[in-house]
Amino acid sequence: MTLHFAVPLILASGSPRRREILSQAGLTFEVKTFPIDETPWPAEPADTYVRRLARDKAETAIRQLQPVYPDGCIVLAADTTVSIEGHILGKPADFDEAVSMWTQLSGRQHDVFTAVALGYSTSAGAIQRQDVLGHSRVTFEALSHQQMQDYWATGEPQDKAGGYAIQGLGRAWITHFEGSLANIIGLPIEQVLPILTEWAQESTA
Repeated sequence: MTLHFAVPLILASGSPRRREILSQAGLTFEVKTFPIDETPWPAEPADTYVRRLARDKAETAIRQLQPVYPDGCIVLAADTTVSIEGHILGKPADFDEAVSMWTQLSGRQHDVFTAVALGYSTSAGAIQRQDVLGHSRVTFEALSHQQMQDYWATGEPQDKAGGYAIQGLGRAWITHFEGSLANIIGLPIEQVLPILTEWAQESTA
């Protein structure tokens, strides 16, 4: 099914994984990025953290895009994080940080949260907002230091939450997962499509 909107659909994310998921869903969209401060607040729960970041990205995008799209647009912003025992694991800055993350994940189950914030602005200035939160669980095998060195050398972990990609070489480390695969990759499309479908129908009515 291909959705048609009367206004542009904007993906407010530079993630190639999210672009791929939206494209596979048959959606036509533009990509525009809007950097924000992604520092977690002290003792902030992982699900609260990703919701806040997704909303901040969407709000920033809508605010900056209103002059560009005076007739309105639909913005989709998202954020994904990995959490283990309530501790948020972001994107590793270097190998040592990646090893620290992988040591925590080794042989254990962790949570993956992806929050999506959607905003639909109109020429009249009205804005509809919808949020969704995806939650999946992933179990890693016990990892050796050599495995960590070899994986880091591939270049894949550097820009991934938790330092791995389930859709890439990191899949070899995963013994089991529960929930949406798309959510782990970075966009729970199963939860997003019903909202976009409703908005497509509204925008073309």
